[in-house]
Amino acid sequence: MTALLSAELAWYVTGRFYRANDGSLADYGYFLHLAGIEADLFDGRRHSAATAHFTFAARPFVAHTHANGALCLAFDADGDFSVYLQRAPAGNFDDPASFAAGERIATFRRVGVVVGTTVEAGTAEQPLVSSNVFSARLVDSVPFEFAGRRYDLARILGRGVTQFGTAATTPVVPAPPGYQLVVPFAGSAVALGGA
Repeated sequence: MTALLSAELAWYVTGRFYRANDGSLADYGYFLHLAGIEADLFDGRRHSAATAHFTFAARPFVAHTHANGALCLAFDADGDFSVYLQRAPAGNFDDPASFAAGERIATFRRVGVVVGTTVEAGTAEQPLVSSNVFSARLVDSVPFEFAGRRYDLARILGRGVTQFGTAATTPVVPAPPGYQLVVPFAGSAVALGGA
């Protein structure tokens, strides 16, 4: 298991932002690539939420928004998200809690403020694109075995990551019960390095 250098690619993820009926936000999804894991991240040839061994789930948070013309800026307070190993994958975007199943192998804490920028397309209900960036420190990591090898994200990623995300928000994905809005996104992260 080789530790990543600072600013070396750490992961690719895809997921969805959910706005609950109470106005809180959270994101859930799975890993398309996780540096240092030397085995297939999916169960079978079809890569999807339902076959992903590595998933993530955020603790719900509240964002505050500011408008500047066609830009809507969302400021999220620092918060936590965890990474899970699902030995029997069962992720389902209609059931966001399914991404928090399995073994929790790491927890990250976003540091400072997360800034998300949405480019509006006439109305706030139909934005064109949305992006965000944040850094997150690794606050907890548990060694685990996967595909016959032993891993520890603390040894691979060091202190944490900086992630850049993009969401195409038109058309909006139907929201499951309990949620007002669902937005798909993809993210890529680089390691902060230095264990």
